[in-house]
Amino acid sequence: MIDVRRLRSEPEYRAGIERKRVAPGLIDEVLAADEARRAMLGEVEELRARQNAASKEIGRAAPDERPAKIAAAAALKDDLAAKEPLLAEAEARFNELVVRVPNPAHPSVPDGGEEDYEVLRSVGDPPAAPAAGLDHAEFGERMGFVDTERAARMSGSRFAYLMGEAVLVEMALIQWVMGKLVAEGFTPVVPPVLVRESMMEAAGFFPTDRSQVYEVDGGELFLVGTSEVPLAGIHLGETLDEAALPKRYAGFSSCFRREAGTYGKDTRGIFRVHQFDKVEMFSYAHPDTSWDEHEAMLAIEESIVGGLGLPYRVIAVAAGDLGAPAVKKYDIEVWLPSEGRYRELTSCSNYTDYSARRLGARMKGEGGSSLVHTLNGTACAVGRTLLFLFEHYQDSGGALAVPDVLRPFTGFERVERRITD
Repeated sequence: MIDVRRLRSEPEYRAGIERKRVAPGLIDEVLAADEARRAMLGEVEELRARQNAASKEIGRAAPDERPAKIAAAAALKDDLAAKEPLLAEAEARFNELVVRVPNPAHPSVPDGGEEDYEVLRSVGDPPAAPAAGLDHAEFGERMGFVDTERAARMSGSRFAYLMGEAVLVEMALIQWVMGKLVAEGFTPVVPPVLVRESMMEAAGFFPTDRSQVYEVDGGELFLVGTSEVPLAGIHLGETLDEAALPKRYAGFSSCFRREAGTYGKDTRGIFRVHQFDKVEMFSYAHPDTSWDEHEAMLAIEESIVGGLGLPYRVIAVAAGDLGAPAVKKYDIEVWLPSEGRYRELTSCSNYTDYSARRLGARMKGEGGSSLVHTLNGTACAVGRTLLFLFEHYQDSGGALAVPDVLRPFTGFERVERRITD
């Protein structure tokens, strides 16, 4: 949730929100609702104070004065009873609007939309085409690694069976990545993947991303699209010791997304599916060091992608393409030879105090108590990483080599050709 006081008083704060292309008039509606709420709150608090004073006067009044005092107190009580529902209505209207306002974009974020990102650096030499001439979908199918046809018969489109040695490579990826994160001070976590609506809102995903989420139990619970959500809930309503920050967590979970609005897009293979596994980084950081933490997360992501030998580039996402909670986001895009372009593999974002305000996650030190900053980043989107390996590690004969860093976990160096012409 935004800092409404800053929205009222700091023009640059409002400008950062407007750079995210919010709905026309929303900010003014929020400010008007906030003004109405505060005015009504003032009236209610004044009536409460007068009623309390009137009640005390009854006990001190002479017997002949008490009837008048009682009548005055009763009148104030009636006035208060009439005003309190109006206050509740004003607060509900304000809350309904303010949750729709995104965190302002950082001044360093480029202006524009999806195509207006800034390329910060490119690493590695992109090959012109997969060595065996097969894209990830065909290679995975013909090697017996991915079966979307049988999965579709059972569950519908955008589901897949992952099979054979590909499963062992996935598990190797998880073990290798988790080991790297533990070495960087992250606590490994396997979190719940079903959360309440209040948690989806507190983590910053509702109301904007509701169309992407699966509901269960009649809307009582929701399947998460990333373990970022339950990781954000670890310190829900807690006050952390300032000296203990940053507190870093690495969550592994299955994730679920409707992929609403992507009809006909990336339908082949396992690039865009409804169920996938992911290792996610999450950090509760001190506000003074959260930008250093953001760069540290990006460095970890680069060490993982670079350690797999994948050519990639780092981009700074433009303001109009940022999600509601993110002040700034980096994406790592890996070269996909079959398409001749870079495609997103990981991202990492600084939410500053936006989610912490909803979560009630604070820190306490010598200077008192204040909100923490929260950050998150994809350490490994496992299925999507596999498809990049399918294209970059196939050889001209059609076999799949295993990246050096994964071989201690798989127990084999390659999967021999199974493809039939």
